[in-house]
Order: sequence, then structure tokens, then C-alpha cells
Amino acid sequence: MNNPMPFSPMPCTISDVERDTGVAKETLRVWERRYAFPRPERDPFGERLYPVEQVHKLRLVKRLIDLGFRPGKVIGYTAQELQALAEKTTSGNRPRLPDATELTPYLDLCRSHDSDGLRRKLSQALLVMGLRNFVIDLMAPLTGAIGDAWACGDLGVWQEHLLTETLQMVLRSAIFSMPPTNPLGGAPRPRILLTTTPQERHGLGLLMSEALMVAEGAGCYSLGPQTPLPDIVEAARALQVDVVTLSFSTSMNTRHVLDALKELRARLPEPVALWAGGGNAALRRRAPAYVQVLTLPDVAAALADWRHEQRRHAAA
Repeated sequence: MNNPMPFSPMPCTISDVERDTGVAKETLRVWERRYAFPRPERDPFGERLYPVEQVHKLRLVKRLIDLGFRPGKVIGYTAQELQALAEKTTSGNRPRLPDATELTPYLDLCRSHDSDGLRRKLSQALLVMGLRNFVIDLMAPLTGAIGDAWACGDLGVWQEHLLTETLQMVLRSAIFSMPPTNPLGGAPRPRILLTTTPQERHGLGLLMSEALMVAEGAGCYSLGPQTPLPDIVEAARALQVDVVTLSFSTSMNTRHVLDALKELRARLPEPVALWAGGGNAALRRRAPAYVQVLTLPDVAAALADWRHEQRRHAAA
């Protein structure tokens, strides 16, 4: 009887690593020269190939950089030391769940590949918690836990995709089934366009924002992720929206974030507000004044402020 060959993960190309970690190719090359890490192998054509354990460590390094650490400070740590530092740094900032809700069962259902069971459990939580609390108190911490598990290698990429797709399925169903809501007292109903820029392929944060906005009586037009900037502008004009909302994950290059926001502000009609959310460091450290940066709990207050401003203009 022949023994099966042990599975050995294939090394990643530099393009794979850039997409996976959010670290630009140029940065990877600089780190290789300056810090002697990563240490890629070479294929027969001389192209870089990165072993999976180095990709795993690069995810953790990128995560800590997004939390404010300098590369030279953390790149020499082991993966275990990086993981411990990240957990210590984020322990006080992670949204807290109600006592009755545990994240582990959701992650366990994903590890056991039980997507039907996961969808049922999420749907039950939605019914109990209501849409707003479901998004803020369960989905936001759960997506953070998914990212942590993926970064430390506890979840594979395909498992992370399975869990994310199930979350999106439950949330889209909830948005679709929401009855039309009229704002109280005849308040203005904002028309909001939601999307991401071409470099941002993650759409779950966008979907969570849409759910909260719909629950607050906004009229939402979602283009999904990765819309070219000229098309965002064209859609905003054609739909006559009041707000364009973008989502930027930690994996996107901060320079691309700032460039995209600057170009959109220059090309959008002046009355159209520009809102942005997500975990990207560009929004936390140096967001331009013409962009309103929102976290999920800020959505209701931002819509209330927008309505107040519209009433003030109407009365002037």
C-alpha cells in the first residue's frame, strides 16, 4: 500500500504576497535589503518565491504596522512574538460582545465547513438582536476575529472566504427584507452611493454600513466593490446622490487611499458629501478634512447630522 505524499503548500510569488498581505512589491524589496526579511527563494527564472511561513509573518507585520508600529521595530520578531504583541495592542480596542454571544461557535462552524449551520446560527442571532445590534455587536467583532485567525494561520484563505461569504449572504437577505422606512417628522431622506475603489476588493465593511444606513431610513445604492473612479463619479451624478460612502480595509495601500479620496473630491459635485470607513491607517492618521471618517457606531449620528444640516439650509 502506497503512503500518500504529504501536502506541501506552494510558495507565493511577489504578486501573490502583495495581494495577500497588502504590502507593496516595492516595500517587500526594500525590507529584503534593509532588514534581511523576507528571504524569498528563486524560481528557475530568478523570480522571487516566498515560503508560506514568511507570508504568515508578513501578515502579522502588516497588522502591527496598521496599529502604529514601525517596520524596523517589529520585523525582527518571531511570528509568535508578533501575534502576542498584536493581541496585547488590540485587546483594549476590540468591540465587546454581549455576554450571551460567543465568537468561538461561529468560527468552529467555519472550521468544520458547516456553512448551512453557520448561516442558521447567524440568522437566529439577527432575529434576536435586531439589525443594528447584529451589525455592531456581532458582525464587527466577528470580522475582526476572522482577520485575526487568518493572520495567525488559524484559518486558511478558503475558510476565511467561506465565512465572509456566509456573513454577506445573511446580511444581504436582511437588507432586502427591511421594509421601507420613512424618517420621523418628514426628515430628509439621504440618497447614498456605496462602493470601493478598484484596489479594494473587500466588500463586507461596505455591506455592514449599508445595513445600518437602511435601518436609519437612508436610500442606498450599492455598486459593490472595485468600481473605477470615473464610474463612481458618473453614478453619483446620474443617481443624484447626496453622499458617496467608501470602505477601505487594512490591506489597501495608504497612498492609494489618499489619492483616491483626493481625486473623487475634485471630481464629485461640490454638494455631494464624501464619507469613508474601514480599518485603513490612512483614515485614522491623516484623513483629509474634506472626508468624514465613520466607524459603524457613528452611522446613525452622521445621518442625523446630515438631516439637521439639510433642515438648516432649507430654513435659511
